[in-house]
Amino acid sequence: MFFDPLFFLMIAPALLLAIWAQARVHSAYQRASQVPCSLTGAEAARRLLDSQGLYDVAIEETPGFLSDHYDPTQRVLRLSPGVYRGQHMAAAGIAAHEAGHAMQHAAQYAPLVLRNLAVPAASFGGNAGFWMIILGALFSSPALIWFGIIAFGGVVVFQLINLPVEFDASRRAKEHLAILGLANQQQLEAVDDVLSAAAWTYVAATLQAVLTLLYLLLRFGGVGQSDE
Repeated sequence: MFFDPLFFLMIAPALLLAIWAQARVHSAYQRASQVPCSLTGAEAARRLLDSQGLYDVAIEETPGFLSDHYDPTQRVLRLSPGVYRGQHMAAAGIAAHEAGHAMQHAAQYAPLVLRNLAVPAASFGGNAGFWMIILGALFSSPALIWFGIIAFGGVVVFQLINLPVEFDASRRAKEHLAILGLANQQQLEAVDDVLSAAAWTYVAATLQAVLTLLYLLLRFGGVGQSDE
């Protein structure tokens, strides 16, 4: 199936969107990194967390470029070196976004709870789903094909749930940077530029998952098509 021209044709819009989104993230990051901030990314995140009473959420530096994430199992914000140490609005905005996830976790934000519950299904579907479909096609087993398609549906569900989670984290980031007086209007515009660009990467990932599922349904879902 990975050599099927139809597959690449169907997911082409998502791939093009992902390429454009990544380019936009890098350009937005470069622009926002020219806008100074009074705090480093780590310090800004600490201010946001402490303002919500989240003193027990740690902040650590992690290797990589834009490898920033919040680990709900360890209750740790892990920030890339450029964000952890950077004293500009790109760093502050990204760090605040990750702090927004910690706020969601503390508030038991419903989409985040659902996303965490969907993680095992998405991991299983993303890895095993394709193999079940391939094996089902090889051994002419419609049941195995459908099980694989349903398993991959877990990836689509995860991505759809992930969108509001990421959008809300960005909203919280901008809102609390303003409330705490850590960013003026110009600085908030720089933050919005970075986080809006990042949002398109989540949209691209969701679109790719949806289009892949549609391809699987079109290619393998029909009666007798698994014998091709």
